[in-house]
Amino acid sequence: MNSEFSRTDNISTPQLLEEFRLYLEIERNLSPHTIKAYISDLKNFINRVGNDFCGFTYKNIRAYLVEVLNRSYSKTTVSRKIAAIKTFYRYLYREKFVKTNPAVNVKAPKKGKSLPEFLTDSEIKLIMEQVKMNSPSNSRDRTIFEVLYATGMRNSELCGLNLEDINLEENEIRVQGKGGKERIVLIGLRAKNFLGEYLVKTRPELTDNTATTPSSPVFINVNGYRLLPRSIHRAITTAASGAGLVKKVSPHTFRHTFATRLLEKGADLRIVQELLGHSSISNTQIYTHVSTERLKQSYLKAHPRAGKDSAS
Repeated sequence: MNSEFSRTDNISTPQLLEEFRLYLEIERNLSPHTIKAYISDLKNFINRVGNDFCGFTYKNIRAYLVEVLNRSYSKTTVSRKIAAIKTFYRYLYREKFVKTNPAVNVKAPKKGKSLPEFLTDSEIKLIMEQVKMNSPSNSRDRTIFEVLYATGMRNSELCGLNLEDINLEENEIRVQGKGGKERIVLIGLRAKNFLGEYLVKTRPELTDNTATTPSSPVFINVNGYRLLPRSIHRAITTAASGAGLVKKVSPHTFRHTFATRLLEKGADLRIVQELLGHSSISNTQIYTHVSTERLKQSYLKAHPRAGKDSAS
């Protein structure tokens, strides 16, 4: 550490990053995915600029970001890298590793407005039909697809479900969302029947390790351990490919489709916000744009006087 530091204790860069990671986890309560991305971004930053980063000025950071912007990163990735650097220097300043915060005026590029991808009713049906109910693993995957589509929950939220979170009598599932925020999502009759069948019949068939407690995971692998998000992602992409879909489909596509359908059917935006677990309604409003765009396309396709030559 150089003379620009305000703190005099001798701490290595790996130790500093570990302290920062704990800060993100305990004080900021960020998701494991975000923490992992931030630390990775910062390691790349430090590898590029060297260990003298605590002596940096705004111009030094700006020069590094110019290099980042010249690479073929998406705007979302660039914004995340900037957020990681800004959060890091804010922490360094708070902990007196630097006398001034050189990143305070760093601005992230404006994100282009892109509408989330969603599935049509026929595409959902095609994906569901790819999973034949001919084995415990396939029955589990089909149940997962039905629950994701019926509730709009995130992939990580579904993987985090415990048996005590399921209340089929009230058609409710308790979900631990981002930042540990708890909410209740509703489940329709179709998905409820799949989930009930899974819990009673399929789950015990998946593994010999059938000992359960209220805190046992709902969705498990053949070894009896909690199913990981990547396993669900892989199952969905495989099913979408088998259905012949060209568009990229992920668990989050199911979430987008859930929200879009609700708004198309006239659901209140605030209700959709609550079901999705969005902290701000601005995050939910993007789905109104999806619904409006879809409405426009349907109108242009169906109305006899909607075309360019309708006046002739």
